[in-house]
Amino acid sequence: MSDAHNEHESAIRTPKQLIAAVVAGFLVPIICIVLLVQYVSHSAKVGAGSQGQSPESIAARIKPVADEGFILKDVNAPKQLQAGADVYKGVCAACHATGAAGAPKAGDAGSWSARISQGYDTLVSHAINGIRAMPAKGGNPDLDDVEVARAVVYMANQSGAKFKEPEVKTAAAPAAAGAVPVTGNTTAVAPPAMTAPGGEVRNAPASATNPAVSPAMTPPAKLAEDTGKKIFETTCAACHGTGVAGAPKFGDKAAWADRIKQDKATLYEHALKGFQGKAGVMPPKGGSAASDEDVKAAVDYMAAAVK
Repeated sequence: MSDAHNEHESAIRTPKQLIAAVVAGFLVPIICIVLLVQYVSHSAKVGAGSQGQSPESIAARIKPVADEGFILKDVNAPKQLQAGADVYKGVCAACHATGAAGAPKAGDAGSWSARISQGYDTLVSHAINGIRAMPAKGGNPDLDDVEVARAVVYMANQSGAKFKEPEVKTAAAPAAAGAVPVTGNTTAVAPPAMTAPGGEVRNAPASATNPAVSPAMTPPAKLAEDTGKKIFETTCAACHGTGVAGAPKFGDKAAWADRIKQDKATLYEHALKGFQGKAGVMPPKGGSAASDEDVKAAVDYMAAAVK
């Protein structure tokens, strides 16, 4: 009986133990709360009272999405001409940094000495118009002549030359439409055309073909031919003008005979998508960024030359 009675006895036997238990019951929760508050107050905060409301953070949040990753450009703004180093890195380095296709490496005075001796004008002319395996403007027809000249000066000067940077010539402002120059400092403006009640046109500007009718527009066929010729000269001539990599030379009927026998759709497809032949490789669009229609015009221009 005594053992059973002892099992049910409380651990608190004295008044001191009771007081200690009461105090501990209050202090332990308070200490836990204080520690928890301290932990929370020292952690990183992202709301009010933190750096989230600083001017820099606010500016970053309201920054236009268009500013991320690319720059919006005004297509109507004047073209910003690139520096020679930028043109070299973006276009010329593909060959002139590696010596591909026999291109003189930038900084190699030995391979550039003979070219530098030809003079600035000759070097720039070759770069703009192309020579041997060197395509016109390095294969990028969008480059301005001044940009090409700057790239030539950049490479040549690294290789022993002392050429000066080309000057950008400012184009004269075009005269107003319909203006007729007269003596003195004034300009007389031609009167607008007027239609009489009977349908007769009066005061219409005269032309060489018809005094009362404006010149006819260029026929679409002529426009296509001009486009094809331009693409050929700026892109295709690098291979088809010299026969590089097995490309059929422009005007060579024998080399083009088997190709002409194919339907025009096949020729277009090979030019647009590229073609792996036995004697060489045709890159898609000749390695250019020309449109499909322009590439087709170039194919028509080359095919017409051997018919």
